[in-house]
Amino acid sequence: MKAVIAELQAAGVGELLEHEPLSKHTTWKIGGPADLMILPGGGEKLADAIKILRKHGIPWTSLGRGSNMLVGDRGIRGAVIKPHKGLDYVRFDGTEVVAGASYSFVTLSVMAGKQGLTGLEFAGGIPGSVGGAVYMNAGAHGSDVSRIFKSADVVLETGELVTLSRDDMRFSYRHSILQDMKGIVAQAAFELAEGDRLEIASAMASYKERRLRTQPLKQATAGSVFRNPSGDYAARLIQEAELKGFQIGGAQVSQLHANFIVNTGQATARDVLALMDHIQSTVKERFGVALVPEVLVVGER
Repeated sequence: MKAVIAELQAAGVGELLEHEPLSKHTTWKIGGPADLMILPGGGEKLADAIKILRKHGIPWTSLGRGSNMLVGDRGIRGAVIKPHKGLDYVRFDGTEVVAGASYSFVTLSVMAGKQGLTGLEFAGGIPGSVGGAVYMNAGAHGSDVSRIFKSADVVLETGELVTLSRDDMRFSYRHSILQDMKGIVAQAAFELAEGDRLEIASAMASYKERRLRTQPLKQATAGSVFRNPSGDYAARLIQEAELKGFQIGGAQVSQLHANFIVNTGQATARDVLALMDHIQSTVKERFGVALVPEVLVVGER
């Protein structure tokens, strides 16, 4: 790894952190160390880093703002690439908005509203990055990324930078082609529509009030843990199974929203996985429904 780090430093790809605890980079505040974390200084630097890692045969994992992700207690071997300051930007051009991968998805929705652009109101409560939102086809309130997506510049595992269209992304519920191929979003473009600033602000305020009332926003969580089954809600099934408040180790089913798992302070990935397994088996036994995780589980357990 020393030779790889030396080459990455010589190429000036960005900040490099060895043995970095990933609990510092996930909203669950859980996760062991990464052998090496790379914080690229821009799209070209991101491509350079991937080419160097490929040259040396070093595996890599991408990480956004760490929401919707569970990192194993033993961490991640190889490199973790986290888009950083060099990819933290936004540009508006009429009804089109272009944002770097590390730009906050929540902030993007607020900025769009201030520009009088509608279409991103649903993103006001999604605590991830633009890159992560595209990767997961993040959504809420009956809308998702696919509804407004125009294109994305993606660095492939070869280090090649390509532009993918909406059709290329093959969006479906909480899914994109990026989950089936190795690549990292460098930036994304969205097509919005002109709207009334007051109406946009009112909708976002309503969504925010609902989140504050129904979600454990002041606790360490990763958002919704399971995907909603067709025609139903995971939270309803978990609540009907009387699992609110059920706890294993430091991981607890939220008393406020049954599809959230809370880190009560000292939860491990092992605790969360055991609780997820218990929820799945209980719901399956009670209702015959197989809940599918929405959170991504990565790293060594």
